[in-house]
Amino acid sequence: MWNRLIACAISLMVPGVAFPAEGPGQGERMNVLLLIIDDLNTWLLEDPDRYAGRVVAPNLRNLADSGVNFVRAYTASPVCCPSRTAFLSGVSPWKSGLYHNGFDSADSAALGEAVSFPQLFADAGYRLAGYGKIGHGWDVRRAFGDFVSHKRDPAPPGAPLTPVGRGEQDWGPTHLEEEEMGDTTYADAAIAQLEKEHDGPFFLACGLFHPHMPWYVPQEYFDLFPLDDVAVPEILADDLADVPLPGQELTRGKRRFVESVLEAGLHREAVRAYLATTAYADAQMGRVLDALDASPYRDNTLVILMSDHGFHLGEKSHWQKATLWEEATHCLLMMRVPGLTEAGGVCERFVSLQDVYPTLVELCGLAKQSDVDGRSLLRLLKDPRAPWESTAITALGQRHVSIRTEGFRYIRYGNGEEELYDCGKDPREWRNESANPAYRVVLDELRASVPALSDMVASLPDKRRR
Repeated sequence: MWNRLIACAISLMVPGVAFPAEGPGQGERMNVLLLIIDDLNTWLLEDPDRYAGRVVAPNLRNLADSGVNFVRAYTASPVCCPSRTAFLSGVSPWKSGLYHNGFDSADSAALGEAVSFPQLFADAGYRLAGYGKIGHGWDVRRAFGDFVSHKRDPAPPGAPLTPVGRGEQDWGPTHLEEEEMGDTTYADAAIAQLEKEHDGPFFLACGLFHPHMPWYVPQEYFDLFPLDDVAVPEILADDLADVPLPGQELTRGKRRFVESVLEAGLHREAVRAYLATTAYADAQMGRVLDALDASPYRDNTLVILMSDHGFHLGEKSHWQKATLWEEATHCLLMMRVPGLTEAGGVCERFVSLQDVYPTLVELCGLAKQSDVDGRSLLRLLKDPRAPWESTAITALGQRHVSIRTEGFRYIRYGNGEEELYDCGKDPREWRNESANPAYRVVLDELRASVPALSDMVASLPDKRRR
């Protein structure tokens, strides 16, 4: 069978880059199953030295073990809208000007000219279906023949479930049955597509809202985590003392929430709720993956799973995302490509979600786009240890930018102030070494690795203040 697959690949328009397999009526083109999870951090990847908690995510672990797990993947922006807009469009935030939520992508000239990769698949004759949170703020729905946008589940009736809860920052058991929850229905819709007979290649996307706050999930998921077994991230007192003012400002609103959680003695309970919601998200993705494995399409469907960014749970005196440190920028990325990837592949190269677009284009033999940011990961899918120059660049706010390499994290804010962390010695990024003369050569190299401040597009106008 595999010899035939290789022969089919050679016959494609772009030789040697697509690795199709054939299912009923599928011809020579691979299907694509794109899975996106919101606000999911990388604790399930971490070793006990960094986080001693117990993450229940067997389905994500099984998927990671079945292909290549990119354990050093980073987002182009640590916020929902700019992250998703960036990887779907192939336009990095520093070229679009879309650095944060609440901005109108229609004001971006670069995004106005961009073609999303779902649109490329539609143009190539794929049947597209998308359910849940796929894009955010940049409309990709027109590429999909069947599309159901996400909406938040209603809060349990009455007051917030926690004494510190306000708005979306609350947690506790939901009043809904699991089958009534939005993410469950998105998984149901994806499963229904996988149970259909398709007479051509399909591109199926399923995006979950959880573990975005508020953390309302069935009690059974809380029960997976006895409170005494829950470990919390270590927090350094005065961690922000050596952080420039722009970095401190990024944490300002959420810092008050962190303080209220700690003062109320609820840190362990909050982490438990995040883990419970992660387990719920894992269960829904597991149902979709089980449906794929039970279908005729398993051996000719490329599977890619990612989170849009990471998540703080008190580290750096911060809660949620929207910083340029490790917790917010580090994300999940795993891929299984029939006929190409080997089970158990672990890639430790520092890659970006911007690399997803050119990778899918190359794997499926679509027309390459010359103006797409990022690099194809094909080389690393074949050999996870292949040489690679870091593409892990992240942007936020007023032209703030960061890069993560094998040894360091460098941050430059829009006013020119900097942070530098020696991640080999200081994995929690507690000591800013930017003023340490011993790191002058490293600092100069990293400065040259990020877009020049003068080359970064200014932030789009805030539509909320118009």
